[in-house]
Amino acid sequence: MEVSIKTWIENFDKGEYNSPARHIQCLAGWYDWFCRDSSLAGKTQKLGTKLKQIAKSKKIDIEKQYVWFKNNCPLAGPLFDDFRIADLESGNTVYTIIPRSGFTGKAEVYGRENDFQKPIVSGTWRDVVKFFNEA
Repeated sequence: MEVSIKTWIENFDKGEYNSPARHIQCLAGWYDWFCRDSSLAGKTQKLGTKLKQIAKSKKIDIEKQYVWFKNNCPLAGPLFDDFRIADLESGNTVYTIIPRSGFTGKAEVYGRENDFQKPIVSGTWRDVVKFFNEA
């Protein structure tokens, strides 16, 4: 069950996603993972903190969008995490945000602006924050 980003952040701040229990991490928004279940709670904390850094962006509608998480296992390279911002009504992903890519080692943002063809941002996490927080 998806909840708005606004509600998700409220729940996160109250510690509702702190438990390592699988069902709690699924409620937090984990969709797919290749790491141990016990690793998810720590990943939720790290990614949730990053989400909060960009949530006030005019590019994100915290009332009408939700977040979900994925732990990726590329054929070559280490596991890496991303989070996705999606529309609550349609379920369509608007942004895929990768704090540190397993392929490039860079923070990257993919989005609908270019049909997810290539990164809109590729650099440091600060570059990602700047992209979301610029007017």
